[in-house]
Amino acid sequence: PPLLVREPRDVSARMADDIRANVKSLAEHSNGVTRTPGTASKTGASRKLVIKNFKGEKTCGRRHRITAAHCYIMHALIIGDRPKLADNYTEDTWLKLRDAVGAIQNSTSIKYNLEELYQAVENLCSYKVSPMLYKQLRQVCEEHVQAQIHQFREYPSSLDSLSFLKRMNRCWQDHCRQTIMIRSIFLFLDRTYVLQNSLLPSIWDTGLELFRTHIVSDSAVQSRTVDGILEQIERERNGETIDRSLLRSLLGMLADLQVYKDSFEQRFLVETNRLYAAEGQRLMQDRDVPEYLHHVSRRLDEENDRVISYLDQSTQKPLISTVEKQLLGEHMAAILQKGLSNLLDENRVTELTLLYQLFSKVKGGLPVLLQHWREYIKSFGGEIVGTPEKDKDMVQDLLDFKDKMDNVAQRCFNRNETFINAMKEAFESFINKRPNKPAELIAKYVDSKLRAGNKEATEEELERILDKIMIIFRFIHGKDVFEAFYKKDLAKRLLVGKSASVDAEKSMLSKLKHECGAAFTSKLEGMFKDMELSKDIMIQFKQYMQNQSDPSNIDLTVNILTMGYWPSYTPMDVHLPSEMVKLQEVFKTFYLGKHSGRKLQWQPTLGHAVLKAEFKEGKKELQVSLFQTLVLLMFNEGEEFTVEEIRSATGIEEGELRRTLQSLACGKARVLNKNPRGKDVEDGDRFVFNGDFKHKLFRIKINQIQMKETVEEQVSTTERVFQDRQYQIDAAVVRIMKMRKTLSHNLLVSELYNQLKFPVKPGDLKKRIESLIDRDYMERDKESPNQYHYVA
Repeated sequence: PPLLVREPRDVSARMADDIRANVKSLAEHSNGVTRTPGTASKTGASRKLVIKNFKGEKTCGRRHRITAAHCYIMHALIIGDRPKLADNYTEDTWLKLRDAVGAIQNSTSIKYNLEELYQAVENLCSYKVSPMLYKQLRQVCEEHVQAQIHQFREYPSSLDSLSFLKRMNRCWQDHCRQTIMIRSIFLFLDRTYVLQNSLLPSIWDTGLELFRTHIVSDSAVQSRTVDGILEQIERERNGETIDRSLLRSLLGMLADLQVYKDSFEQRFLVETNRLYAAEGQRLMQDRDVPEYLHHVSRRLDEENDRVISYLDQSTQKPLISTVEKQLLGEHMAAILQKGLSNLLDENRVTELTLLYQLFSKVKGGLPVLLQHWREYIKSFGGEIVGTPEKDKDMVQDLLDFKDKMDNVAQRCFNRNETFINAMKEAFESFINKRPNKPAELIAKYVDSKLRAGNKEATEEELERILDKIMIIFRFIHGKDVFEAFYKKDLAKRLLVGKSASVDAEKSMLSKLKHECGAAFTSKLEGMFKDMELSKDIMIQFKQYMQNQSDPSNIDLTVNILTMGYWPSYTPMDVHLPSEMVKLQEVFKTFYLGKHSGRKLQWQPTLGHAVLKAEFKEGKKELQVSLFQTLVLLMFNEGEEFTVEEIRSATGIEEGELRRTLQSLACGKARVLNKNPRGKDVEDGDRFVFNGDFKHKLFRIKINQIQMKETVEEQVSTTERVFQDRQYQIDAAVVRIMKMRKTLSHNLLVSELYNQLKFPVKPGDLKKRIESLIDRDYMERDKESPNQYHYVA
């Protein structure tokens, strides 16, 4: 666009000093400026000037942002009526500049003003002597740098490397300072001529190039410099204090000269690899694993600090990788074999956390750690489950072990899902190595926690314990074994009134239902339902008894149990007193009158009673079992009885009778005296009522001597589970064959494994298939024995 410029009244002829004063003179040139027709030419009037590109000249420099007007004025000044240089001006000016450069290089005072020197360079450049000036400057600098190499080549080898490094650093620092000062004088040259010639290095780059070519690239000097630096680093690694600023400066020099990687880093990494390879081998022999892990962590911190302090940032990744490889990667298996078990046994949370963090940095570290972690859990857990002598504490040990491993996975292994899943798989593996027993013991452990008298935990703590038990329960394959033992213990708690809390019982039932489904808990729920219905029936029975003409002085409570829900009990015929028999008949008449078609079967083994007894101290109430009741009632008829007499009168089975007499005569509350005295009941013992019995309580509960579950009973329960499994296998086979009609043996077995929820051996499946063939539920193919056909 047109540019309006107001001409001053007095136009000066000094074009180079005042650009604005040259506008009129510039306007008179035909190059680039044209007067607009019709424009007033009076002094002081505005004139419109049109700016055009300057003809015949290139643009002013690659990197200068200069407007068209400025370009025009600059070229006009250069081409205009400038004065000619004196014949010796260029030579004299260069001598002056060379003296100044020499003074800078020799660290002496400069004779001339720096501004004057700068102006001299600018003047030379204006008269197109820049190529010569650049070449001469480079030559002077090169001669000076070449002279510096001798002090390093001739440096005595007997002197320590540190003094050599200091001299090299001083030379480098001086060179940088000198180059900066020289460039400040020749700045106009650097920003005009050098910038316009892309192939020419800048004055600073020229300085770096000369120093690299003539000093650092000298093989002897470079080797001695790098050796010295490596020696200082090794000293620091050995615990000595070094001058870090010196190393930072020298390594910065190598980086600036672009020889850092080739001259230093490669050798540094080789030396690092050698050092830590030897250190790793030595320390793995001398130190235990926790100490070794802390040493590795400290070494990694030191190397990272080294990068921050003086190494180039690009060295960090290969350096740390080298340290990790030599101190960890080469010894992963040895570290884990030597120390993982001890760390886990002693619950060393800090060291386990460090172990995980270190192994996560090494390629393949976590998979190796995961494998050893899995094997440790299998091994430790296998000892808990596979040692019969420790069965008493098995479940508590499993819970403690699970808590411990959970804590390690959460706190030390950063909640890594892979490690948590591996832990679950390991638990499931070892807990099923011993079939049936863990399931049985878990059921008994639950019984001990839910039984009345367990004052170890509050309701909240009991709920937490049940939640933990359910976690262990999930790992068990034979959950039907747990159900069988759990049902038997639950029946005792409900019928004898030994349940600590109905809410806790129902909470456990809810957990089982959520875990295994409604079918698993249907019988257990039926047991609770029977107990609730029995309460309603007893309310009705009491009303019924009030209307009887001959009311009994015995308060009878009956629990009506559905046979399919409850465990099966061995019938035992005992001799009940006539009053009890009469009352049983009354209840039978009452119940069958409401529920015709049902059959009642009395189970005396789980009955209990409250007896009123008179002692010399006074009246007491005795809370006893039905068997204890029958024995004590005999002493209303006589003073002294033998074991045989009591057995004949009561009809109690011998083993049960001995335990009953033991509870009455040998326990804490001895309401009978035994002659002769002793802990065990023998055939010749005689029993007498203890009228001198004393107790601070009015109602005394005489505990029945609990017969420890015999091997026969355990086998019996297990056999019932096995029998139930056979029925389930049979049903599954028939169901599959009915749907498929024809199936090969392998496919049938595969289908069975998918459907059955308990572990079963292939041999057992084959036996059940043979049994079904014998019973004509299916048949073999006549041509292919491994093919089965369903028989409708």
